[in-house]
Amino acid sequence: MNCHEAMTLLPVYSDGELDPVQSAEVEKHVLGCADCAARRDELASLRSRIQTEVPYHTAPPALLARVRAALASTAPPARLAGNRWRWLTAGALAGSAATVFAWFIGSTMLEWQVGTDLVAEAVANHARATLGNRLTDVASSDQHTVKPWLSARLDYSPPVRDFSADGLPLVGGRLDYLDGRAVATLVYKYREHTIDVFVRPVGAGKPTPAPKSATVRGFNVEHGTAAGMECWAVSDAAPDVLASLVVRLSRVAAE
Repeated sequence: MNCHEAMTLLPVYSDGELDPVQSAEVEKHVLGCADCAARRDELASLRSRIQTEVPYHTAPPALLARVRAALASTAPPARLAGNRWRWLTAGALAGSAATVFAWFIGSTMLEWQVGTDLVAEAVANHARATLGNRLTDVASSDQHTVKPWLSARLDYSPPVRDFSADGLPLVGGRLDYLDGRAVATLVYKYREHTIDVFVRPVGAGKPTPAPKSATVRGFNVEHGTAAGMECWAVSDAAPDVLASLVVRLSRVAAE
């Protein structure tokens, strides 16, 4: 199992919905992969947050009454006794209604946090790559080397440009994961600072009300969109430096 396969299965694994064989394969891969292990831990943390931060709401009596009324008007299958079928189905659907209702409320309450969570994930990726000394998969300042390398491994072609003349030299790129999907990551330098820019097509993940600027764990994040692409620049460099890089890449994307 490779990282792409594991990253795809990790959300399902986290929910306990994989069969034993696939679960064993994921666990074996995670034991030897720090990136996938970190993603597994992030999903476990999110699951814990949902359990602790989202209140559980039982379906109101009126909703339960409507469900039972709807079931009572539905003819039961001939193979089951009418009363028994209504009792079993009403219980199952009432429980499902309560679950769906709780999910809806929880989703609504967490919607405002989604963009922030995505920013936190970008920061975590940047910190992990920096500390793990895995900043680039392809080390080059030549856009004609970095862009084809990334494009060959993704289903889109990210905007890539070296901005050495502006004090922002390109040093390479790598594949990373954001919102459960592989994304292009461009790596730049600004003096002694390393800047990661995560680039993906707009709409590649869940709709996110991403903030334009944010600071998480001491790292600054700038978000921007242009010509069907969106990017997050992450670094401990000043916000105005990141903003200028995002603007430059937006112009490249629009060319």
